[in-house]
Formats: sequence, C-alpha cells, structure tokens
Amino acid sequence: MIPNKTRIISTEGHISVEELYDLVKKKDSSVGFTTVYRTMKLMTEAGLAHEVRFTDGRARYEHEYNHDHHDHFICSNCDSVFEFYSAEIEKLQEEIARQYSFKIQDHSHRIFGICSNCQEKNTSVGVAAVRSYS
Repeated sequence: MIPNKTRIISTEGHISVEELYDLVKKKDSSVGFTTVYRTMKLMTEAGLAHEVRFTDGRARYEHEYNHDHHDHFICSNCDSVFEFYSAEIEKLQEEIARQYSFKIQDHSHRIFGICSNCQEKNTSVGVAAVRSYS
C-alpha cells in the first residue's frame, strides 16, 4: 500500500482525483480509484495537500510540501493554470492589511483571463479581442 501512496504523493500540478487515478494507473495497474480518492482525502486532512477549484468547478489538488507560496493565473477558455509568485503583490497586500489593522492568516489569488495560446488561436480565427488591463 505504501508504494501506491508514494506514487500519488509525488504527482505535481493541479490535478483532479480522476486525472491522478489515470496517471497512477499507467504506472501501476493494481492501484484502485478508491485508494487514490482516500489518499487525497487523507493528505488534505493532514495539511499535505489542499483542494482548489478553478473554472470547471472540479475539485483539484496540489501538494503543500516543498511547494513555495504561489498564486494562479487561470485561462477561462482552456482551463490551463499557471502558477506565479510576485514579491510586489505580497508586499502590497501586507501594506494594505496594515492600513486596515487586518492580520492576514492565509490568502489565495486566482486571476482569470485568457492564456497566450488561446489568444493566438482567437486572433487567428477572428474572435473578438481580449481585454487588457494596464
């Protein structure tokens, strides 16, 4: 049972239980869906992973260990998720929190838009331009 859980834990990205099951199954056909589901539930309860939901509404998971804080750009068209970190954003939110005497315990930035691949596809087929904020 331990090797199966190791395979599950070592997976990177923002992945649903179904996607994770498909990946693990390719490496070891003896792993069952229930094992993957229960492992993700245990990891979440133990604080080793957390659940996130993006545009498709599906529960996705990412692990917490050896994973620095980051925020997310989410493509509203293809559901791609890109992680980013900005020291400037982190500093600004701390300054704003101080102005309001607010103590931040945790935060998550999810920024929705259109990725460069989808922008290129949309431009090539004449779809309306994407808004740009400057």
